[in-house]
Amino acid sequence: MEIIVLIVVGLSVGSFLNVVIYRLPRNENLAFPRSHCPACNAQLRWFHNLPVISFLALRGRCAHCRAPISWRYPLVEIATAGILWMCWSHFGSRPLYALLSAIFLLILLVLSFIDLEYMILPDELTLGGAAVFLAYSFFHPGFSSPWTGVATAFGAAAVFAGLFFFYIKVRGMEGLGFGDVKLMLMLGAFLGLEGLVVALLLASLFGLLVGGFMILFRGKNLKLALPFGPFLALGAFFSLFWGVRILGIIQSWVALG
Repeated sequence: MEIIVLIVVGLSVGSFLNVVIYRLPRNENLAFPRSHCPACNAQLRWFHNLPVISFLALRGRCAHCRAPISWRYPLVEIATAGILWMCWSHFGSRPLYALLSAIFLLILLVLSFIDLEYMILPDELTLGGAAVFLAYSFFHPGFSSPWTGVATAFGAAAVFAGLFFFYIKVRGMEGLGFGDVKLMLMLGAFLGLEGLVVALLLASLFGLLVGGFMILFRGKNLKLALPFGPFLALGAFFSLFWGVRILGIIQSWVALG
């Protein structure tokens, strides 16, 4: 029964997150007007908005103009349900931590899709999330000190800000966006120092692999611009659930070296 409830709630929340992903970068109201087709602007009926089910029933096309519907919609809905289930199954014995973990990952999910499409990380999510998790860091069950999250957040943001300005000074262009600096506040506040180190290492690895693939097999060059937000989000996801194990593996490799 818990799994069924989590899936239903997750799919419903995911449907709303799709609205956020679409409207927030466009500075549109998240509540009004009602959901409509971006191609023909026709207002959707309630049965056109059933998570995943409507997409399958309509075969991925608008009910009015038959314009294709992005696969992002069912993907976000399914991912949201999966995140809720994973947070509950891993951290269910600590309900508040499970809830904050889910919120943390869902913010990262939204940021990832916005960054992929628009190459921006909205302040409403990065700074808003940072404020929430900085406050929570004083009650975080995994931190040895109530100041761990605060110190990690501002320290990581300072390092990334230094890289941001250094790259502009040396190359005359942005090497990373300032939104990534703000995102570091949120990641550091919730993951702490060790968790953030794991997330950064994984994000760098994922970015290197994707960048290398694009250069080798898609004809791109070293000037290829990739949004770093999704890689940071993916690294944070793995760090949150398996960071301790991953850090242990890294430390064993360092010891052997």
